[in-house]
Amino acid sequence: MTRLTAADFDPEVLKLFDGYVHGRVSRRDFLSRASRYAAALLAQLSPSFAAPLVAPADARLKTRYVDFPSPQGYGKVHGYLAEPANAKGKLPTILVVHENRGLNPHIEDVTRRVALDGYVAFAPDALTPLGGYPGDEDKARELFPKLDQAKTRADFIAAAHALAALPQGTGKVGVVGFCYGGGIANYLATQLPDLAAAVPFYGMQPPAADVARIRAPLLIHDAGKDERILAGWPAYEAALKANRVDYQHFVYPGVEHGFNNDTTPRYDEAAATLAWGRTMTFFKAKLA
Repeated sequence: MTRLTAADFDPEVLKLFDGYVHGRVSRRDFLSRASRYAAALLAQLSPSFAAPLVAPADARLKTRYVDFPSPQGYGKVHGYLAEPANAKGKLPTILVVHENRGLNPHIEDVTRRVALDGYVAFAPDALTPLGGYPGDEDKARELFPKLDQAKTRADFIAAAHALAALPQGTGKVGVVGFCYGGGIANYLATQLPDLAAAVPFYGMQPPAADVARIRAPLLIHDAGKDERILAGWPAYEAALKANRVDYQHFVYPGVEHGFNNDTTPRYDEAAATLAWGRTMTFFKAKLA
């Protein structure tokens, strides 16, 4: 079946769907307000996990699910660990932070992609205390607001500390996150003075008052049509400049929020390829 793209949909429908994805619009309201497209439209916009870029059983990798303690959070961090199968020596580590649906197959695929570039990659599942990713995007989205975000954020901090202490790691930790995860990447940069690099993809910016604590270099990717996220950029940029934070910011013209997610029609191959190449180059420089 031919993959649909964002260009196949009315821009107003994409804005409405963004509201649905981020909990500002209920499923009922989405279907009511987009009634002429009805359930078929929602199905077309939703992810399809049928064709991962890196197969789960790829022989070049070792993958497994692991737990790390998180005494300040929910007690433990459960997630997906991927690393090269034939690594020579210790490797830098990268924390991969999911969107607001938990550890779904797409994020596991992204974690494998990171590992293939020569890193130990770990993707926590924030939904673990609620039973974990339920295998259904709608159910996952409904669960997400039930999390205590203070505990969840503590879990991500614990995950970063665990990666820094891995025996197969060099002690250097980077973070890449998408949407909700992009916001977590920004947050971790304000909380972890030893963080080596942070790459938020279209994530919410931290409060300007917290920017003074950032020590990690940042590589920030935003979508040109993402009015919601771009609205917060001027204040963030001013704070980054005022505090002399090392950052790069790229806006990809004409693309939608979520453009890196290749399981949905909002995916843009050209922008995603460019952003991912920049990300891997950035990590190679900062985690060496």
